[in-house]
Amino acid sequence: MVRLPKRRIIAGALAAVMSLQAGSVSALGLIEAYEAALQNDPTFRAAVHENEAGQQNKLIGRSALLPNVSAGYSHTRNRADITQPNVFGQVSTTHPEYNSSVGTLQLRQPLLNLDGIARYRQGIAQTDYSDAVFAGRRQELVIRLVSAYADAQYAEDQLMLATAQRDAFAEQMRVNERMFQKGEGTRTDMLETQAKFDVAEAQVIEARDNLTTARNALAAIVGMEVKGLDPLSDDFRVLPMQPESFEDWKALALENNPEISAQRHAVEATRHEVSRNRAGHAPRLDMVASLSKNKGETLNTFNQESTVRAVGVQLNIPLYSGGYVNATTTQAVSNHEKAKSDLEAKTNQALVELRKQYSLVLSSAAKIDALNKSVKSATLLVSATEQSIKGGVRINLDLLNAKQQYYTARRDLAQARYNYLLSFLRLRSAAGTLGADDLHMVAGYFVKDGAQQSMLPVVLPARVAARSEPAAATVNPAQGSAREQDEVLKVVTGWTKAWSAKDIGSYLAFYANDFQPEKGQSRDAWEKERSARILRKSAIVVQVESPEVVMNGDNATVKFRQLYKSGNYADETNKALELRRGSNGWKIRREVGAG
Repeated sequence: MVRLPKRRIIAGALAAVMSLQAGSVSALGLIEAYEAALQNDPTFRAAVHENEAGQQNKLIGRSALLPNVSAGYSHTRNRADITQPNVFGQVSTTHPEYNSSVGTLQLRQPLLNLDGIARYRQGIAQTDYSDAVFAGRRQELVIRLVSAYADAQYAEDQLMLATAQRDAFAEQMRVNERMFQKGEGTRTDMLETQAKFDVAEAQVIEARDNLTTARNALAAIVGMEVKGLDPLSDDFRVLPMQPESFEDWKALALENNPEISAQRHAVEATRHEVSRNRAGHAPRLDMVASLSKNKGETLNTFNQESTVRAVGVQLNIPLYSGGYVNATTTQAVSNHEKAKSDLEAKTNQALVELRKQYSLVLSSAAKIDALNKSVKSATLLVSATEQSIKGGVRINLDLLNAKQQYYTARRDLAQARYNYLLSFLRLRSAAGTLGADDLHMVAGYFVKDGAQQSMLPVVLPARVAARSEPAAATVNPAQGSAREQDEVLKVVTGWTKAWSAKDIGSYLAFYANDFQPEKGQSRDAWEKERSARILRKSAIVVQVESPEVVMNGDNATVKFRQLYKSGNYADETNKALELRRGSNGWKIRREVGAG
C-alpha cells in the first residue's frame, strides 16, 4: 500500500497557519461583513445622514406654497403726559396710566408666487439628487467592502503559499544535507537551497505583515476585529456575459448610473434656480385673513376694547432692488451651464469606466484559463524535474526554480480570480445595476467557514530521492507510478465536485458501465435513486480527507475519510472506491461505505 504522507504534511502545515491566524473565532463571511458594514462603516453612515438631510429639500420647497399662520401678543404698561386747555382756556397737564394689550392671529396663503413654485420644483430635484448620490454610496460600499475582503483573503492566501514554499525549501535542505553526508550531493546544492529558503523566509514575514494591514483595512469598514475569512472556492467558474454587447451595457449605464442620474438632477435643480431668481421681478399675490383683539391700544382708546376680523388680498409688486435680481439671475444661468458641462463630463467618465470593466470581465475568462494551465504546467514541471534529477539530467537548482515557478503561478491565478470578481461588480456598478443579488452571487465563490482551503488544489512532493537511489526507494512499481496515483486522485476530486454541484450528468459519468451498486440494485434503479436523493438536497458539500491509494495494474482502490454536509446535517464516514482504467480513463466500479 502506498500512502500519501507528503500531502498530509503540507496540508497540516497550512492548516496550522490558518489555526494560528483564526484562533477560535469563526470566519467572517462576505454577507456578514456587508451587514456589519451597513451598521458600522463611518463613510456609509455619513452618507445615510447626508441623505436624511437631503430628503428635507422637498419639504422646504413645498413650504413656500402652503399657508403661513402666525400669532402675536403684546402687553404693555403705559404712562402718558397730556397737556391741553380746559373749558376756561387754562392749560393743564394730566398723567394717565393704563395697561394695553394686543393679540393677533394671521393666515397668509400664497395665490400667485412664482418664486415659491420654483423653490418647490427645485426642492424635488435636490431630493432626487440626494437619492441618486446615496444609491451611488451604497454601491460604492459594496465595491469597497469586496475589494477590502478580497485583499485580506488574497493576503491570507499569500501567507499560506509563502509558508508552504518555505517549508518545501526546508525539506529540500534536509534532503540536500542527507545526500551530502552520503557523498552524493554537493555543497553548492546546499547553498542554493539555503539561499532560496532565506528568501522564502523573508517572503513569509512580508506576507504576514501584508495580512495584518489588509485585515485592519477591512476591520475599519466592518467595525470589528477580523480573525478569519471564508476562502475562495476551487470550483471557480467565470459566468457568461449578460447582456453580451457593450451597447446594451451602455444603454443601462445611461439610464441607471447613479453618478449620471445625480448630475441630471443637479442640472434640473440649477434650472429651477434660474426660474427662482427671475421671479424676483414678478408680482406676488397673497390672501390674508387676520383676527385681532385690542385693549387700550392707543392713547385715544386706552379705555376701550375692540375685536377686528379681516379677510382680503395683498399684492406686492417689486419695482427696483438695486440690480440684485439681474445679478443673481445671471449667476444662476452660468451655474446651470456649468452643471450641464459637468453632466457631459460625468457621462464620459462613466462610459470610460464601463468600457474598462467590460473589457476586463471579458478578458478574465481567458486569463484565468491560461493561468490554470500555467499552474498545471508548473506542477508537471516540478514532477518532471524530480525525475530528471534522478536520472542525472537536471540539478538541484532546476528543481528550486521549478518550485518557485509553481508558487508564482498559484499567486497569479489567485490574483486573477479576485480581479475578476471585482471587475464583475464594478461593471454592474458602472451600469447602475449593482444590487444585493450580485453580492450574494460573489459570496457564493467563497466557501463558508473555511470548509475548503482555496489554495490547496495540488500539493508538491515534500522531498526528492537521491540520484543514486533506485526508483523503488520512493515508488514501488507494483503499486504504480506517482503520475498514475495523481490521475486516480484527480478522478476522485472531480467526483466530489460533481456531487457537491449536484451535476447529475457529470456525477454519473464517473461510474463504469459495469458498476456494481450495493444491496443488489440494478444500475438503472440505482441511478434513479441517487439522482432523486441528490437533487432534493438544498445544498451539498462533499470532501475527501487523508486519501490512500493502492494500485494493482489497471485497478486502483482509494480509501479515505468522507466529509459530507447538506443543510444542517453533517457526517464523517470511512469510504473506499474501486476504480478500473479503460479507454475512457479511470471509472468507479464499486463503492463501499455510506453515501
